[in-house]
Amino acid sequence: MQHIVVERELELRLILSPGHSVPVPARLSYRSDDPYAVHIAFHIDSEHPVDWTFARDLLVEGVFRPCGHGDVRAWPGKADGRGVVLVALSSPDGDALLEAPVRQVSAWLERTLRAVPPGTEGGQLGIDDALDQLLAR
Repeated sequence: MQHIVVERELELRLILSPGHSVPVPARLSYRSDDPYAVHIAFHIDSEHPVDWTFARDLLVEGVFRPCGHGDVRAWPGKADGRGVVLVALSSPDGDALLEAPVRQVSAWLERTLRAVPPGTEGGQLGIDDALDQLLAR
């Protein structure tokens, strides 16, 4: 089975305080061999990018309505009159509030949903094939 990778480079904004933010280059990644997850690599002033992984469903839902709890939450918003998706990340190292352009995130998510439609993720993992082989013995 050939694996599909869907990536997108974009600039997010790290919200430092109301009205004050800094740009953060990031890469959104989706892999069909890890079909339930999205990966975001933040290229901040460090030797290695900071990576976060969370459910694709959470980001899809966060484009339309507030969702998530715990370490990752997402919700739609407006900034300078344009649509954005806000993503709040919490870790033992600290918290971050990021703003992403909704149009670019949505276009990337649509590509991931075409690559692996919702409800077909389990088939991407090869579990059915492995079970068939196991039961055939």
